[in-house]
Amino acid sequence: MIKGMTGFGASTFSVGKVKGLIEVKSVNHRYLDLSFYLPMGFGAVENKIREMLAKELSRGRVTITVKITDKPNQEVFFNEEMIDEYLRHAKSIEKKYKLTNNLTLADLIRMPGVVDVKEVFVEAAEMWPSVEKGLKQALKGLKVMREREGKSLLADISDKLKRMAAKIKAIEKRTLVVLKEERQKMKSEEFSSFQKSIDVNEEIARFSHYIEEMKDLLKAVVPVGKKLDFIAQEMQRETNTIGSKLQDEMVSNEVISLKSKIEKIREQGNNVE
Repeated sequence: MIKGMTGFGASTFSVGKVKGLIEVKSVNHRYLDLSFYLPMGFGAVENKIREMLAKELSRGRVTITVKITDKPNQEVFFNEEMIDEYLRHAKSIEKKYKLTNNLTLADLIRMPGVVDVKEVFVEAAEMWPSVEKGLKQALKGLKVMREREGKSLLADISDKLKRMAAKIKAIEKRTLVVLKEERQKMKSEEFSSFQKSIDVNEEIARFSHYIEEMKDLLKAVVPVGKKLDFIAQEMQRETNTIGSKLQDEMVSNEVISLKSKIEKIREQGNNVE
């Protein structure tokens, strides 16, 4: 079944004390257009995200946002080698000078090099497995929304195709009425020429074929948005030909109605993946 192109999905991820948020949103676009908003240092995984999205989506302007929402600004490290060195010297001095060693933990912490405070940096490679899992979850939510929009588009386009088929039948019937009326007014040679000039059987046959093709496309599991647009253009061409060949008020009204519905289908086709 067809899918739409409008959707949104979000998820969270965490690695240790670092927490983050992933958002994926998409709107209509003729091709697949990806935009990234990533934390500093995440450029290294952008291609991985791009490849993942390209496998799941074929059309739409997609925005991917990864935010670090919580992390420790600094981490404290104790240099145990330095502590061992201080204690070794303290014991040596105590023994040599027969002093009482009254070193406390507070004394050791204040000594140079014992406590080291480091800035925390988020490493993309370390975060990637968790980010990848979160991205898959966000994509799942986005695809559910696009499928839901697809159901709505399917119902709308199917209804328009049904109405268009009825109008094509009405034009076909009206053609027979026009021929019958004109046959009574014209001579044989004149009528023969007139009959050829208003013959829209081929156009009606092609239009009916396009309706069936479009119905088949609506059932497809692969992206069909561009094909829908192409068929709609062909429908428009056949409609113009019918209108120019068959100069009749009733037919003209039906042609106008057909053009309106074709244009609406093209607009909806722009929403189909």
